[in-house]
Amino acid sequence: MTAVAVAVPAPESTRVAPRAAIREALHGFTLRGRSFIAAGLTAALCGVVLGERDLVRIGALVVLLPLVAALWVARSGNRLGLARTLGTSQVEVGQRALVQLELTNVGPTTGVLLIEEQIPWALGSRPRFVIDTMRPGWSRRIEYAVQADVRGKYQIGPLRVRVGDPFGLLELHRTFTKTASLVVIPATEPLPAIPLLGAWTGSGDNRPRPFAAGSAADVTVRDYRVGDDLRRVHWRSTAKAGVLMVRREEQPWQSRCTLFIDNRARVHRGQGPHSSLERAVTAAASIAIHLATQGYQVRLVSALGEEIEHGWHDGDVATTARPLLERLAVLPTVQTADLYTGWVDESVTSGMCVAVLGDVDDHDRAFLSGLHHRGSASYAVVLDVDSWAARMTEPAFARRPGQPPPAAWLRQRGWKATELTRTGSLPAAWQELGR
Repeated sequence: MTAVAVAVPAPESTRVAPRAAIREALHGFTLRGRSFIAAGLTAALCGVVLGERDLVRIGALVVLLPLVAALWVARSGNRLGLARTLGTSQVEVGQRALVQLELTNVGPTTGVLLIEEQIPWALGSRPRFVIDTMRPGWSRRIEYAVQADVRGKYQIGPLRVRVGDPFGLLELHRTFTKTASLVVIPATEPLPAIPLLGAWTGSGDNRPRPFAAGSAADVTVRDYRVGDDLRRVHWRSTAKAGVLMVRREEQPWQSRCTLFIDNRARVHRGQGPHSSLERAVTAAASIAIHLATQGYQVRLVSALGEEIEHGWHDGDVATTARPLLERLAVLPTVQTADLYTGWVDESVTSGMCVAVLGDVDDHDRAFLSGLHHRGSASYAVVLDVDSWAARMTEPAFARRPGQPPPAAWLRQRGWKATELTRTGSLPAAWQELGR
């Protein structure tokens, strides 16, 4: 994947107020520093008791050494600036993302610094680096790579800096506050081009559609724009709103597809990145990218309903799969028993529908049967969840004798359906849908 530089935020500083820095330094003594103070006080006390002035002087010197180190570290301030840059804000599962840190010393000369980047465990071990002495105005640039085998949205940072003195008597920890987000999207597979029915819906500027031929969702108005035909002004709405309003008698000429994924825990098998749900997410992501490259405007719907506002009637959604991939990256497993059906209406299912399903029970079959009749073309990729794990003893999924498998049942109801096993090929299954 080609790395794309993202916007670099303004450098963040670790500057601390002087009084707060002194208090922090006095509480930051290491075991060696506390030992020096204890040994110095003991030597001074013994010198006083024994009347040995030299021993008192030695004890005082030993006590002052950690205190002077604390004062030196507090006065130096170690004012550092940090700028973090990600090579790309979105990567696929298994790909590496490059993170670049630029530390700038905006204060006096520093000592040796130990820095540690805070990252989630899914991105690997925490990167640690040692920075040599930095003079005022000097910068250090550090690069490291992260890689995730699990989809999701991860926060990189904050950066922790360990500051110490040359004698190891004092150790302070400073933490930057800013973080960066990395979205790990599902890995996708290229799919072959197949003939799809019900591809083009809506109309364009050269294909007006009258109100009588449209649904209720088509009878809308919008603000007047420069260049609109004055014959389309809706005077009743204009009088009510106080601004010019025009009738929206046309819809964009575009391909529309509803991509439905069943992410209920009860219809899938397996755990972690090798579960049937993760395979379903991969299939949905691959289909979304394939349809987007074919010019489709894809709407994502899960078991809980619509995941992304599609805006079909506004025509303001670009034919890109990026928002869908970001939503699929964080799509959770839900514990709900039944599918939410409130998103189904004529205005949004008049195009093509592609479903990625797990196991299917009687209640789901009634919903899927009705969904096909609302859409002009229905396709389904049904996962053979039994190949991921042994079937759980659950009455809801106890098929009646002679009941066909979900893919076969869907084909009997007019769907174009194919079955995908754990070791099966997604491109081959997609190719089968075009036959």
